[in-house]
Amino acid sequence: MTEEIIIAGFGGQGVLSMGKILAYSGAMQDKEVSWMPSYGPEMRGGTANVSVIISDQRISSPIISQFDTAIILNQQSLDKFEKSVKPGGVLLYDPNGVINPPKRTDINIYKVSATEKSAELGLAKVFNMMVLGAYLKIKPVVTEEFIEKGLMKSLPERHHGLIPENLKAVQTGKELVEAVRTL
Repeated sequence: MTEEIIIAGFGGQGVLSMGKILAYSGAMQDKEVSWMPSYGPEMRGGTANVSVIISDQRISSPIISQFDTAIILNQQSLDKFEKSVKPGGVLLYDPNGVINPPKRTDINIYKVSATEKSAELGLAKVFNMMVLGAYLKIKPVVTEEFIEKGLMKSLPERHHGLIPENLKAVQTGKELVEAVRTL
């Protein structure tokens, strides 16, 4: 099993953190992982993306141009990465940041209204974990036990009290995900 993922959105949406938690979780589950961030100098408010590879085998290169899954949080990222999803792959997006929804018919498309739900619950800081939960519902590449370990590894110890809230957000995301088009 090898899963090649791109996560893309605005800086400040937790794109890089989501990728890091996923990578740490995979590593703690004895998978081979790669985490490769990319962001502009403006970071917060500018575009950011991260590619993550999780595999049972050695990863030959962290540089990839075609993805099994794209997790998209804004229109600019959709415009840039929709065409990079492999045929038969998955595109997961939050409709809040997307004006023109994905159009491809050769991929599986899902949406998760994480921005709306996190605002409704007053939990904007765990928006990215809702998105991660939606992804893990579609493709359970790591188990929840290892998501908790990934959170412990990636969050500073002073923020470990937020881990239960983050895990609850993962569950909420699993409940929110909706299929738009499946093959």
